[in-house]
Amino acid sequence: MSHSVTTETTAVKSVAKTSPIPLQFSWGVTLAIVGTFLFALKSIFIKLSFAAGADATLLLAIRMGMAFPFYVIVFAVLLRRRWALVAGSDVPAFPMPIVIRSLLLGFLGYYLASYLDLSGLEYVSAQLERLTLFTYPAMVAALAWMFLGEQINARILIAIGLSYAGVYLMYGQEKSFTPDANTGWGVFLVFLAALSYSLYVLFAKPVMQKIGSREFTSLAMIGSTFFVAIHFLMTHSINDFFEVQPIVYVYGLVLAFVCTVIPSFMINEAILKIGATRTTVIGSVGPVLTMLLAVMILGEPSSWKHFAGMAIAIVGVSLVAKK
Repeated sequence: MSHSVTTETTAVKSVAKTSPIPLQFSWGVTLAIVGTFLFALKSIFIKLSFAAGADATLLLAIRMGMAFPFYVIVFAVLLRRRWALVAGSDVPAFPMPIVIRSLLLGFLGYYLASYLDLSGLEYVSAQLERLTLFTYPAMVAALAWMFLGEQINARILIAIGLSYAGVYLMYGQEKSFTPDANTGWGVFLVFLAALSYSLYVLFAKPVMQKIGSREFTSLAMIGSTFFVAIHFLMTHSINDFFEVQPIVYVYGLVLAFVCTVIPSFMINEAILKIGATRTTVIGSVGPVLTMLLAVMILGEPSSWKHFAGMAIAIVGVSLVAKK
């Protein structure tokens, strides 16, 4: 799963209650809309990268390689600040067990989830991939009930049913468009990506509470880059990294920053100005934007069943997110 999925979720869950004045409100709405649009571009640029000759592992390596220096710098700045706070005491800036746990959680959230997502996109449309990933809050609710003992009620069960009914409707329609494609395998891979990311969300929360979200995210991204590098070196020649078409590097740069880092800041700022609820409502149109972009830019086929499946799943996810 791309980092786009990680930052989007953190933004939705960061509740900042404010009473926006008109200028703040309009600016916040603008940021939320632009941020949602940039997040929606992720699947499109991945598909364009595949068309230019990249595969899932190579594209992930390029994307993470470009983002890696940014997160190293961010963590170095945060570490320096933490050292200043604990100077003269025996308290470590970051306890080593927490650091190791953060690095390992990067395996689930930013390596495994991203790799499975990219691999799934090699078999399914950007529309179906985006919708399948979008339903992960329903999966988080089910996992929290299974492993953490959290309550699950009729509304949550209905939400889970609607979420995956929408995916199934779109899957059936896409299967009819491309009967020879391995659509089921692609959906399964994206489903596993959502599962990996859902487990990451469950296990990451207590770590974030101990060291802070920015510190944790930076460590998790650094750890995931290590796993991506191992995977790449085991399956590719180092020369493959430098022999792709130049446009693939451009797409990788766009994926790393335009579709991830920049919109994450926009969404967080939007929450400060208009609140998490309004930002979430605006963000729910993300899959619809991806669908429209996939039809216009990639020429993917679509139908009323695609839009119906999208609408059903969005309603389901909205029920999960509702307090």
